[in-house]
Amino acid sequence: MRQPLPRVPRDRIAVLIGAKGATRKELEKAAGCKHIQIDSSTGEIEVTWPAPGEFDPVKALKLPDVIKAVGRGMAPTRAIQLLQDDWFFEMVDLRDHVGKRSNQQRRIRARIIGSEGKIRKMIEQHTGAEISIYKSTVVLVGDGDGLGSARQAIEMLASGSEHGTVMKFLERERKKSRLDARSLDYIIEKESPTDTEDFQDLVPGLAAVADRRNRRLKAAQVDPENEEEVLEMMELSEDEEVSWEEE
Repeated sequence: MRQPLPRVPRDRIAVLIGAKGATRKELEKAAGCKHIQIDSSTGEIEVTWPAPGEFDPVKALKLPDVIKAVGRGMAPTRAIQLLQDDWFFEMVDLRDHVGKRSNQQRRIRARIIGSEGKIRKMIEQHTGAEISIYKSTVVLVGDGDGLGSARQAIEMLASGSEHGTVMKFLERERKKSRLDARSLDYIIEKESPTDTEDFQDLVPGLAAVADRRNRRLKAAQVDPENEEEVLEMMELSEDEEVSWEEE
């Protein structure tokens, strides 16, 4: 089965192929496909999969995102993590925030990266996401929880929010995530023991005493006008007897 994949920019083709095809082979092994064909002149890509049932269909769905991530500047070793079930792909287009003006795009890229890359590193540390900035796009990969916070932080910076405001937002999200992780998913209600069987077994004869006490209590509550209750009370249990004595 053949599947066309997203085309990559020409300056990223060599990165995708790797030295002597090492990166391409690594992708093939990780995805479980037969072969990835990369046109070195156009950047067009086609993947050949084994017969149905012989490969993971989830990885077949995720492989296009891996190619997109590499094509948008992410290192292949980081992009391959997208093949994991709980890792996902997000892309923010800076042109949606500042238009097509290249000078504005450069300014926003600089704000997201920060001095010596500090801002980008802080976002990655707070969210666990991997961030790559390439021309007018920002690519993010990570798990479901942190990825949403990372994307929102990028969009806040692209919309003009101050670094301090974005960092406070990330701190709140991280604290919230920690609290959610500590909360109980469910509560198991422990069944209460029936009567006091466990305790009664510890004291020989206690169960019989408790049973006689309950019968006396029940007899004291009998309505004398109710014939059925009176007859039931008059019935003797196995441990009861009637004795007659003369005064």
